[in-house]
Order: sequence, then C-alpha cells, then structure tokens
Amino acid sequence: MKDKKHFYITTTLPYINSEPHIGFAAEMIKADVIARYKRQRGQEVFFNTGTDEHGLKIYQKAQELKMDVQVYCDEYSAKFRPLKEKLNLTYNKFIRTTDADHVAAAQAFWKKCDASGDIYKKSYRVKYCVGCELEKTDSELVNGRCPLHPDRELEIIEEENYFFRFSKYQGQLLKLYEKNKDFVLPASRLKEIKTFVTGGLEDFSISRLKSKMPNGVPVPGDETQVMYVWFDALVNYISTLGWPDDYDQSGNFKTYWPGLQVCGKDNLRPQAAMWQAMLMSAGLPASRQILVFGFLTANGQKISKSLGNTVDPYELSDKYGADAVRYYLLAEIPPFEDGDYSEEKFKERYNADLANGLGNLAARVSNLLEKNEIKTDLKIHLTDSGTKDLAKSFELLMVSYRFNEALSIIWNKLGDCNEIISRTAPWKMTDKKEIAAVLKPLSQTILNCAYLLEPFIPSVAQKIQAQFSASQIKKGEILFPRV
Repeated sequence: MKDKKHFYITTTLPYINSEPHIGFAAEMIKADVIARYKRQRGQEVFFNTGTDEHGLKIYQKAQELKMDVQVYCDEYSAKFRPLKEKLNLTYNKFIRTTDADHVAAAQAFWKKCDASGDIYKKSYRVKYCVGCELEKTDSELVNGRCPLHPDRELEIIEEENYFFRFSKYQGQLLKLYEKNKDFVLPASRLKEIKTFVTGGLEDFSISRLKSKMPNGVPVPGDETQVMYVWFDALVNYISTLGWPDDYDQSGNFKTYWPGLQVCGKDNLRPQAAMWQAMLMSAGLPASRQILVFGFLTANGQKISKSLGNTVDPYELSDKYGADAVRYYLLAEIPPFEDGDYSEEKFKERYNADLANGLGNLAARVSNLLEKNEIKTDLKIHLTDSGTKDLAKSFELLMVSYRFNEALSIIWNKLGDCNEIISRTAPWKMTDKKEIAAVLKPLSQTILNCAYLLEPFIPSVAQKIQAQFSASQIKKGEILFPRV
C-alpha cells in the first residue's frame, strides 16, 4: 500500500511545435490545485511537468523554420517555463525529453522491455497522424483523415522498425482495470479504455529509421533507429524521479512512484493502456490513477492556429491576473467534460464572482470592522458552526476532483454572507456589540473560505487570510478591480 505521506502528480508533456495555449494552461492549473490541496493537508508532494521534444511533428516544424532541431527545441521549450510564474504554479520539476538523464532512462527502460522478450523487429506499412503522433486504423478515420487533425494529410510509413508486444498484456490490463475501479476517472473514460483493450490489442511500432527522422532517442544497440516518440516520452514520468539510478535507494522514485497522471481525452490510450503495458513489461508498478480532462474550446470552436482563435495564457494573466485566470478555468470549465472560453464569459465571471462576490464581501466586512475599531483575533476553524457543513461537502468534492462544484458551494456561502450584510445593515447600527455580533461570524466564515480557496486562487486567498487573522482587521487593497 502506498504511504499517505508522499504524493506524486504529473501533467502530460506538451509538444513544442507551437506556443503555449490556454488548453495546456488549464491542465497545468488543475494539476496545481491538486498539488496545493495535498500539501495543504500535510502531504509531501512531487509535481512534474515539462516539454516533449522528439518526434516527427517537431522535426518537421524545425525544418519548416530552417532551424537546427536542438536549437529549435531549446528556444520553444523556454517559452513554457514562464507559465510557472504567470499562473502561480508550484511544480517541483520541469523535465525536457532531450535532457541527458531522460535519454539514458529511456534507453534503460527499452533494455528492460527487451529483456522481457517484448521488443522485436519487423517490416510494416501504416497510416500515421503526425498531429497525434499515433498510428491510425481505417475505422478511426473520418473521410480518410484523423478526426482530431482533419487539416493534416496522413503520413504513410513503410519501413522496418522495432515493435512492442502490446498484445501480450491484454489480460493483465483488464485485471488492472477490474481491480482498480477508479483507476481512470471519469468512469466513462475507464469504460472506453476497457472496451478498447477488450476488443484486442495490436503490437505497436516503437522506433523509426534515423535516416528519415533523426529527432529521437537512439535505440540501444542499433544506430540506424531512434525511439518512437510515445515510447520515449512516457518514460518521463519515472525518469523525472531519478529512475533507474535510485531504484534501489531511498530516492524520489522509491518514495513517490506510483503517481497520479492528468491528461486530455486524446491521451487516454497512451496513458491508460500503452504506458501501463510498458510498465508491466519493465517489471514496474502501474500508475496510481489517471485523470482524463475534457477539451477546451474558444467561442465554441476547437482552439487552432489555423482558425486564428488561440488564447495566449500570458496575455490573459497580464491583463486580469493569475488568480482570475485560474478561477475561470476551474469554476467555469467542468473538469471531465469539454468547456468553452470566451472573453465575454470571462469578464462576466470576473465581475460577478470575484469583484462583486468575494472582493466586495471582504471589503465591506473589513471596512466596517476597522471603522468601528472591532477586534477579532480569529484563527482558521473549519469546525466552526458557519463552516462545518461546507468543509465536509468541499472535502467530498475535492477527493473526486470536482473543482467547479467545490468552488460553487464556496461561492454560495459567500453569497449567503453578502445577503446577511445587506439584510442586517450593520452600517446603520449604533451599538458596537450588535455590530460585532454580525461581523465576527462573517469574518470567521471569510477566513475559513479563504483557507479552502488557497489551492484555487492562492495569491488572493493568502492576502485574505493575513488580513482576517489580524487582531484588528483593516480594509486592504481592492482584490479584484471591476473590468
């Protein structure tokens, strides 16, 4: 049984064939909420992210720009690092699949699978979607194209490559899913992957000819081949923890693996089936759990450079602040379903929930406390009568990763607080004790809610906690200026 003191979470690694977009920002933010929530409850967390820098898609992009592929990777990987500050993220490690340690780990992993008799060489011909970096069968195509990348022509790959015996692990994968009923969330995605595996597995190619696609990890013992991008990239989940160097030591791999993986629904098969079979082949424990998030659209359309509707998370953060961006993507977008971004809806949420809701409540209460010189000396107290039921409901929603619902019940509580102020009108009262009787319970609720909100909107939540835990609460800065 995995100890409850340590917790490991990792995002997928985005391809660096384009600039960071809001879809990946949403995945990073959700992972960060989980990491912060676990830390807040006393666990030691290792949070991993980074960039995926191998494969045909990136090689073609570098050629298009007439750049050396490694120079291209260095330049574009650097575009993702500032997201940590802009979105107030708390990841521990930013791994690049071109890192020497990762390359060595991917080669060591290959050797483990080879030693299990699960790697062999054969000639084959296949239709390949460069956008997905996955082979496609005719049944998966719509009008002869990948439905996720309809603007791309399929590549026809015909060569001699190494294959992984995926078919060997059908039974073990189905046992894994049956034993762990929440191995994949939501349940609909677990059902989907079980259906896929039950239908039969075909061995998949795990290498490419270096002469055609030199951007990859060299295959051990064969200088003519490089690893297929998915095989190499998936290993990052353990290479970032120091595997295999600390496998028999008390290092990060032994301490933190297995971990929680978050991904988009287009990543279901590689995360929940291919990677799990690879771990079985290498004699390593399966992942702890996989969360499969929905897609993010913009104004009802899939986010695409060709459509010109990409949303820059840097610009959004500069304009509204990290907490506002985090709040919208967590409150407005259901975690496991597709959701939509529009600036109009963003402004509506910002003004209604942040400026008029939380910000106005904190300002009204703190102003009245300061004006009437009422001292409080409050501490976070989640079993307080005004917060007890909220805290219990919040906990149940958080352990099932229903972020939007968790935020909704907090905002309902904040709405109740605003209603109490409007109904009692303490600014009309003259008796200091009567004023205190209204404001002190409200202050306690605000402080408790700020603590619960810290994983979501950390900067503002910490400001409110500092403000409302002071012996003399004073009106502070405007938390969310109206837009």
